[in-house]
Amino acid sequence: MTGGRASANAGAGGRSPATFERALESLRAGEPVLVHDAADREGETDLIYHADAVTPEAVAHLRNDAGGLVCVALGHGVAEAFDLPFYAEAVDHPATADHELGYDERSSFSLTVNHRDTYTGITDADRSRTIRALGEAAADPATTEFASEFRVPGHVHLLKAAPELLDQREGHTELGLALADAADLPPAVVVCEMLDERTGEALVPADARGYADRHDYVYLEGRDVLERLD
Repeated sequence: MTGGRASANAGAGGRSPATFERALESLRAGEPVLVHDAADREGETDLIYHADAVTPEAVAHLRNDAGGLVCVALGHGVAEAFDLPFYAEAVDHPATADHELGYDERSSFSLTVNHRDTYTGITDADRSRTIRALGEAAADPATTEFASEFRVPGHVHLLKAAPELLDQREGHTELGLALADAADLPPAVVVCEMLDERTGEALVPADARGYADRHDYVYLEGRDVLERLD
């Protein structure tokens, strides 16, 4: 276990097992859950769907109610099967050097993609088509010829998880995929940061919890996931 994970667990009150199980049921039912990583990390709450559930209406929900970047997180094994690199390792440009993050050792960003059946790729319908196809591909990567189905660049940002998920990294990429794994779902989730429309900053946890309560969504702290899956 990494020191960061141990510190995330220390002194955590956690939420009830029933809340965690309800989060898994929500993902299985195609409903979103909210996950706040940690105050000493990004300090952001992401709206998370399983990729299979992302309809055009869900894309609209993500961009209107969350407002951050709509990304698809893929399990490390799936990303490797598709030969997807970490973006910073694939691009030969001086701007990728000395890239220090205040909250982590590296970024999870990989390539950006569109499904080849889309037009511009940015519409709700186009992004839904791309995202759902990524979910299908993640369920059985051996049967997917990635370059035949997707084109680069595109409008859906891919994230590549750490090989050991939460034992190595505690970002929304890994938290979302760990929840999908616990729910017996393929390793592909959509994550999108929730922003405050008044301040433009990350939505604070109290407001994120209030949003979840108003819409009857599950809200979890990253430590809740870590405690349950440790």
